[in-house]
Amino acid sequence: MEDGIVTDHTVPDTEAERAPARAWALAGLVAALSGLAVGQLAAALFAPRAAPLSAISDVVIAASPPQVTQWGIETFGTADKPLLQAGIIVAVAVAGMLAGIAWRAARTAGAAVAALLALAGAAAAVTRPDLGPAAALPSLAAGLWAAGCLHWWDTRRPERDASGRRRFLAVAVAVGAGAVAASLLARRFGPGSVEADREAFTVPEPDLPAAEPGPGADLDVEGLAPWRTPNADFYRIDTAITSPAVDVDTWRLRVHGMVGRTRTYTFDDLLGRELVERDITLCCVSNPVGGDLVGNARWLGVSLAELLAEAEPDPGADQLVSRSVDGFTAGTPTAMVFDGRDALIAVGMNGEPLPVDHGWPARLVVPGLYGYVSATKWLTELELTTFDAYDPYWIERDWGLPEPVHTASRIDTPRSGADAGTVTVAGVAWAQHRGISAVELKVDDGPWTECELSDVATDDTWRQWRIDWDASSGEHTLTVRATDGDGRVQTDEVAPTKPSGATGLHNVKITVA
Repeated sequence: MEDGIVTDHTVPDTEAERAPARAWALAGLVAALSGLAVGQLAAALFAPRAAPLSAISDVVIAASPPQVTQWGIETFGTADKPLLQAGIIVAVAVAGMLAGIAWRAARTAGAAVAALLALAGAAAAVTRPDLGPAAALPSLAAGLWAAGCLHWWDTRRPERDASGRRRFLAVAVAVGAGAVAASLLARRFGPGSVEADREAFTVPEPDLPAAEPGPGADLDVEGLAPWRTPNADFYRIDTAITSPAVDVDTWRLRVHGMVGRTRTYTFDDLLGRELVERDITLCCVSNPVGGDLVGNARWLGVSLAELLAEAEPDPGADQLVSRSVDGFTAGTPTAMVFDGRDALIAVGMNGEPLPVDHGWPARLVVPGLYGYVSATKWLTELELTTFDAYDPYWIERDWGLPEPVHTASRIDTPRSGADAGTVTVAGVAWAQHRGISAVELKVDDGPWTECELSDVATDDTWRQWRIDWDASSGEHTLTVRATDGDGRVQTDEVAPTKPSGATGLHNVKITVA
């Protein structure tokens, strides 16, 4: 007592006097998760990829054995990254609970756990490509906030002050929720946002417009994928947990390696060149038979071959290595760049500026090749080299060297059931840069029957197909196969996605009522 005022903010000395371990675990969990949110907000203000969750996820992806990466993609598809992040959030929550319990025993022990969490996030961030030492700050801020929360909890005598416990939880949860909301707004409108630049970009008219496929490009069947895939629905498979925020004013594309002269281009340089518009279907090598990791879009960009020619490439350079700002690499055969196909450095997609998640401000689009060897997003370097000299990202992880995409077909509708009578069966087929000349459907063990095909203007896109089937009641198996523009029938030999893309015929089993 001092001057008649009771001052009792000492921490209890005995085990019996301290709050239960579960209360400290809850405090640690709330402190850790709100700290993670604070770190996300700090990163959103200047470098979204430096956020603790993003940086740690990137390290996990980079360090994962190829078998684990492949299992994740095959099992979860485009949900693999959200699930990875959810797992890391759970791990952070558990570590926070341990920090709370450790703090209960000794402040230094709890502070040490919080510090280790912060240092892990900081180390992950500073080792990411294109991020410097300042990338450690969001994780350090997260750790300081978490430790500060536990210190507040400790000094408020949680074992005796129920209102203090509620106040702590309310404030920590409110700060965490506010930080998450603010980080989303900051990513959209803040200093680290590139959306303002993207939205300010008016997509120019092409110098070489795409040929229109004609009125029969879309067969207008319910459940059938549209001929042109909307940007919001276009599949996304890449190694980036957080899409890089690239400042278009400082962005540069460097062409180097086995060239007569190194060249560097700005975004304005690209816009000053002849702009080419083309419809091109892209697909992922991880797409299973009948899968949806494929889409068709209208791309706007500049000729990759013409731009590379200005650097005077060495004839001995058989590989073009493309690099993303986040360090990803892909290796494209130079022969497939210079053989006359419409390989593009794209800046627009379906009449809009290239979406951030699809590579703004520039990406590669090479028809006839899987994305892992051709479709680099957030492009920043093109290096002419050889396949003997360098193994790009996925080749290092035991995927196959570049091969043309396999002829493939898919049944979109029906997928499970139908009523007896006339049933429209429809889907898409693709064999980019060779085209689709025929699609056939087989019901159970019956004969192959030719299907109606949609109009197309180029061999570089997929093609819709449909057929009316007189369905009888019972269980049926529908199987589809395609023939490419060279007359080769889609193989029925089953192969997994790794190392060079899945093969086999797509079939669905349906019940007809």
